[in-house]
Amino acid sequence: MTDLRTVRTVLLAGGEGRRMGPLGTGRLKPLVPYGGTCRLIDFSLSNARASGLPEVLLLSQYEERLLMDDLHRVWNTGPDFRVHFGPYDAAYRGRELPAELPRRTWPLERGTADALIRKAEYVFADGTEDVLVLHADHVYRYDYGPLVQAHRASGAALTIAYQRIDMRWVHLFGMVRFDGGGRLTEFTEKPENPTSDLVFAAFCVFDATVLRRYLTELDGGDWQHDISRDVIPAMLAAGEHIRGHEVHGHWEDIGTVERYHRAHLALASGRAPLPVGRMPRTVRPETGRRWVLDAPGVRSSVIPSDLVNAGLVEDSVLFPGARVGAGARVRRSVVLPGAVIPADADIDGAVVLEDGRIQHVAEGVNA
Repeated sequence: MTDLRTVRTVLLAGGEGRRMGPLGTGRLKPLVPYGGTCRLIDFSLSNARASGLPEVLLLSQYEERLLMDDLHRVWNTGPDFRVHFGPYDAAYRGRELPAELPRRTWPLERGTADALIRKAEYVFADGTEDVLVLHADHVYRYDYGPLVQAHRASGAALTIAYQRIDMRWVHLFGMVRFDGGGRLTEFTEKPENPTSDLVFAAFCVFDATVLRRYLTELDGGDWQHDISRDVIPAMLAAGEHIRGHEVHGHWEDIGTVERYHRAHLALASGRAPLPVGRMPRTVRPETGRRWVLDAPGVRSSVIPSDLVNAGLVEDSVLFPGARVGAGARVRRSVVLPGAVIPADADIDGAVVLEDGRIQHVAEGVNA
């Protein structure tokens, strides 16, 4: 088993969810409900815990108090795993939520690399040999142990996770190429005209000393304050040893409401590459989930065991606490926790928010 005690795991969770429209309005993107069972951020945290990592350092800035309070309640409940809150962590060492937080004394971060710089004393704590960087809006189950093991065995300065995808989606990601020996030869963020079907899966392992050196060199210069746009290209240009580690199995970036909706339709079909049974359970975990092929009032849908349904539900995913009124019809939709569908409503191709507002998803959008 890989010794992970000298790995510092950081979770970048600064997203506001603006590209998700009403679904992301007034809500932290990492806390967007997903799959009838959890929130987006829970995948990376669940993966870290299952991999044997004892702690994850949260790097966030938008509505920090809301996010930290939530994660402390959900994840900091046992002795073997916790989320560390950097300069705020001492306030969260008890079981109760703090009455107030220390005053911010550092500037707002302008990008993912800035987040590492401003929290450097926590990222590069004594004994840290490698830094595992994760994001909070990706849907996947993964054991990070083999990635760290391969990184250390190769002696690389950086090892990036990558996956092969359909060429038509490459322009949305960081495109990568490798030579015959597995070393990175090209890294292009969101290319206009992709020439490779390999993309950066947005998690990676840095040699801590090398990462800190590049952050120090870039800080204060003319740069975009971003890991993918600045740090990795700078390391590649300097000839650093960068390797790839292929991700097998399902990995998905949920960046828009269209991709969010499409992923839920796949769940409802029963043919999703990552089924509900393999997802974290953080949204009312005591409530059971089931995929129903054919039952009174429900066809081909993921529903909670507490569903109150007096209508018809088809090809949809419903969260705990959802209620469907008499004569209502819900098709190809996602119904968030506690949402109430009025009697005789006809909802098709939408996301129903907790307060009952309906966000329709455009047909045929490729995003």
